[in-house]
Amino acid sequence: MILILEADLAEQSPVFQQLLTRLKAMSDIQYRIHQEQGTEQLLSEIYLIGNTKQLRVEDMEALPGVKQAIRVSKEYRMLGRHSGDHRTQGFDYNGVHFGQDNLNVFAGLCAVDTPEHVEQMLKALQENGQVCTRMGAYKPRTSPYAFQGHGKACLPYVFELAGKYGMRVIAMEILHESHMDEIREALEKTGHPTGVMLQIGTRNTQNFELLKAVGRQTEFPVLLKRGFGITLEESLNAAEYLASEGNTKVVFGLRGMKTNLGDPHRNFVDFAQVPTVKRLTRMPVCIDPSHSVGNRDAGPDGIPEVFQVTAEGVVAGANMILVDFHPDPATALVDGPQALLLKELPWFLEDVRLARETYEERVLLAAAQGVAE
Repeated sequence: MILILEADLAEQSPVFQQLLTRLKAMSDIQYRIHQEQGTEQLLSEIYLIGNTKQLRVEDMEALPGVKQAIRVSKEYRMLGRHSGDHRTQGFDYNGVHFGQDNLNVFAGLCAVDTPEHVEQMLKALQENGQVCTRMGAYKPRTSPYAFQGHGKACLPYVFELAGKYGMRVIAMEILHESHMDEIREALEKTGHPTGVMLQIGTRNTQNFELLKAVGRQTEFPVLLKRGFGITLEESLNAAEYLASEGNTKVVFGLRGMKTNLGDPHRNFVDFAQVPTVKRLTRMPVCIDPSHSVGNRDAGPDGIPEVFQVTAEGVVAGANMILVDFHPDPATALVDGPQALLLKELPWFLEDVRLARETYEERVLLAAAQGVAE
């Protein structure tokens, strides 16, 4: 069960303390407190864990400071959708909104290689009105001899250049909880010129200790990619690990499934599950067309296949796009064959705009059908 408290109810207040006293007296019930300081008010939720079937919604809503009680009847207790749950969707981070009702594009380098390429990428994004990017500093590789990223050495110049070109949020994969400390330290030294969305890659979707560590911090939002060899349910439960530790600012990423059934694409595209994730949870949904397709090939109509699957995900309602670009893909140290060219960036963004426009028209059409019925 979830208790939604009255706005601006501080934990130290007498009313909040009275509520905690009542909860502590309940047998077989534990609780976790989650608070978010918004721009205008403090929002507080308490998650009740244990034998909650014995609790009546009416009794819980009569407790001091409780605005609403929501009975959780499905999986994904904290990130899922539940009957009667009218909480505000999404979250804001560093001036950017992430929700199920909008779309953000994170174009950039899969792996940071040189400061010159970082600057060229960020300059192109600024010229095209973008405020988000992806920059890989830590790279998990199948071969121990492959380039595994510059790590903390590249963070200062990446953050400084991001600030120079107005990037508000950088999606950056981490492989170990120590990487969070390195990111914090670099942001501090450079004066916090930008923000970072921590990314949990497909290989670490079931690294439960990493999930717990990332979930315990609430400074950075998290992009969790679906595990490429596990079910959707297992991946959504991985997201619950983050939320259960306190961090509910989670975006769920679809990045294709590892199977030869997807050949000649790198992975089998799973973007048809965008609306499924939005139906089951309150998380914004990200698509990663680059790692799904794995090449820059175009069809006979002249449209690159990366564009095609991006449109598939956007028309289905995706809220974030993680896509690889590079100033010189031939020299890229990671995934060069799938990186789009900088000259293709305006085309890509316009194609995304058309797909999003189509999705919004489809939403209006669906709403009209509902009114007609």
